[in-house]
Amino acid sequence: MFETLSHLALQQYWWFIISLLAGLLVFLLFVQGGQSLMYRIGQTELQRKIVINALGRKWETTFTTLVTFGGAFFASFPLFYSTSFGGAYWVWMLILLAFIIQAVSYEYRSKVSNFLGGKTYETFLLINGALAPILIGIAVATFFTGSPFSVDKSNISDILGQSITISGWETPFHGLEAILNFTNIALGLAVFFIARVLALLYFINTIEDKEIIRNSKKSLWINATLFLIFFLYFIIKILTKPGFAVDPQTQEVFMEPYKYLHNFLEMPVILGLFLLGVVLVLWGIIGTLFMNYRRGIYFSGFGTVFTVLSLLLVAGYNNTAFYPAFPFDEAVANDPGQLKAFIQSSLTIQNSSSSEFTLTVMSYVSLLVPIVLGYIWYAWKSISKTRITEDEMKEDSHTY
Repeated sequence: MFETLSHLALQQYWWFIISLLAGLLVFLLFVQGGQSLMYRIGQTELQRKIVINALGRKWETTFTTLVTFGGAFFASFPLFYSTSFGGAYWVWMLILLAFIIQAVSYEYRSKVSNFLGGKTYETFLLINGALAPILIGIAVATFFTGSPFSVDKSNISDILGQSITISGWETPFHGLEAILNFTNIALGLAVFFIARVLALLYFINTIEDKEIIRNSKKSLWINATLFLIFFLYFIIKILTKPGFAVDPQTQEVFMEPYKYLHNFLEMPVILGLFLLGVVLVLWGIIGTLFMNYRRGIYFSGFGTVFTVLSLLLVAGYNNTAFYPAFPFDEAVANDPGQLKAFIQSSLTIQNSSSSEFTLTVMSYVSLLVPIVLGYIWYAWKSISKTRITEDEMKEDSHTY
């Protein structure tokens, strides 16, 4: 089946898989969003215990999806993996550290022999809840704004197996310079606030406690508003800025005005998916606030996946560089000649992917994805069959 596909079709297929995994990851960041709200929603020790245990039943799914996303990206687009993970390593190390302290916190917070104390691990959860979504959002934003790296593809093959350098980072900050771009910050904050919005919808759906539900609805107003502000800023910014287009014949990268807007208009199916995602996110919020709907998490959750999926498809399809190289030095950025030379290092789904054989073999493995998703859905429904109550927290001996 997959043997009949061209190399380009396989590359496009795998970019879709990567984008879908990214959408699922952003949705599952509601665990991090909930952690950042534990003291706002849980006014008492027992209420915080309820909140943490509601999240504790789902945190492993988020962690697993992150690992799957990273592994799939490495296998399908290894040049991106080596360039970004090897160059912008401070950002990725901070993300990894945030998830490590989260795993430790859920494991040891309620242990009798916990010598650090429960508050210490709750602080770790707060750090993870804020740091992980913001940094992931900033990292994804660079798919549209660019990063200061260079790639020498002539060094990729070396029959002697010598140590060689394929890509290099042009600043000593190794990814941290991305926080100086407000467009990157805007998406980071948008991801942070949508994670909190989804967490609040999850609490309303999962927890049976009137005060927690009341606190969640109050917080939903401000977090939804802040999400919309930063999200709209990011969308307007990328739709009106020049994008990184690729000549399909020569593979030369050049700046095209309104490139991402053109991508949406030239790919109406993806535009429809994006609009559907935004409508579903808003409907989940509106239904919860104005109609006392308790299943808003499902509408907004699917909407989040569709929205992120469509944005990443726009970043990689239609002859677009999904990981653009852009100079940190303003003098280079403002010089047309130097800028043209610099952006040629940009990565596309064609120049950064694995071989046709590797992608073909991996494509058969990807057929297991629906089975995995089905298991996640089954486990979700089984765990969430009954809502969490105070009595359950008092009686259950296995709590986080």
